[in-house]
Amino acid sequence: MSATTTQVPTYRDRQKPDDRPVRVRSSLAERVAPYAYVAPFFIIFGIFGLFPLAFTFVVALYHWNPIGEHTFIGLANFTRLLHDSRFWNALGNTLGIFVISTVPQLLLALGLAQLLNHARLRAATFFRMAMLLPYITSVAATALVFGQIFDRNFGLINWVLGLLHVHPVNFLASRIGSWTEIAAMVTWRWFGYNTLLYLAGMQAIPREMYEAASVDGANGWQKFTRLTIPSLRPVIIFTVVMSTIGGLQIFTEPLLVSPESGLTCGAGRQCQTLALFLYEQGFGQFDFGYGSAIGVALFVIVVVAALVNFFLTTRTRGAR
Repeated sequence: MSATTTQVPTYRDRQKPDDRPVRVRSSLAERVAPYAYVAPFFIIFGIFGLFPLAFTFVVALYHWNPIGEHTFIGLANFTRLLHDSRFWNALGNTLGIFVISTVPQLLLALGLAQLLNHARLRAATFFRMAMLLPYITSVAATALVFGQIFDRNFGLINWVLGLLHVHPVNFLASRIGSWTEIAAMVTWRWFGYNTLLYLAGMQAIPREMYEAASVDGANGWQKFTRLTIPSLRPVIIFTVVMSTIGGLQIFTEPLLVSPESGLTCGAGRQCQTLALFLYEQGFGQFDFGYGSAIGVALFVIVVVAALVNFFLTTRTRGAR
């Protein structure tokens, strides 16, 4: 009689539970999770960014009084805009302030970044962090300080001019003078921020490139113009475009530089920018339709600046 043996089923022989629903749920979660993470940004952008922008285009087609009537007038607000000398004056002021503030600001930032990157300074980290102090300072406080510096009777600049036997200058009475004061405020506020951007870009350049240039006999100026500047081209494009967009939307500095004149920024509107003109028409005169037309025109200018950014970026990549 032969003995019979009983086989004990192993783990592999046991029936495995069906894990397909678990895998399906896991795969679905992996596909949905990234959209859930970015959804809050797009929801907030749609509510506070996209909808107001689209609504501005709609309001620009109406004679829109916030108290009562909403009358559709088509493109009449844009026709009025093209024949409004105040609009062209504000556009000229905006472009003028942008030119005399952005160009010196970026050149100063580039020079300071080069100094902080190569000069052997004690407490270099302190000086680098100090570049952000103007950026975090209140614009109102900056306007008060620069108002005292450029004051006609007791300002520091006119005191220095008095030592040179030059008559005091009333900066706010002339277009160039008011532009200069506003440009000084903008330069003071933003040059430190741009300095840190340039400094970060410079520190990303390999030191071996400078050493090879030194072996080839290049001096400091040649290294800067032929090595540093080309390597910083993407950062320079970014700062130029962002400064352009910010300069086209400048509002606070012209508003605070001459508070007694209100939204006109001087009796002759010598420093009224497009953003300030928009606010005057929309919330000063309660002409929301015309103010929206000014906003649409400003939006088009900003889009053109963005297209220039895209063109320059594409061209830079193609040149590499």
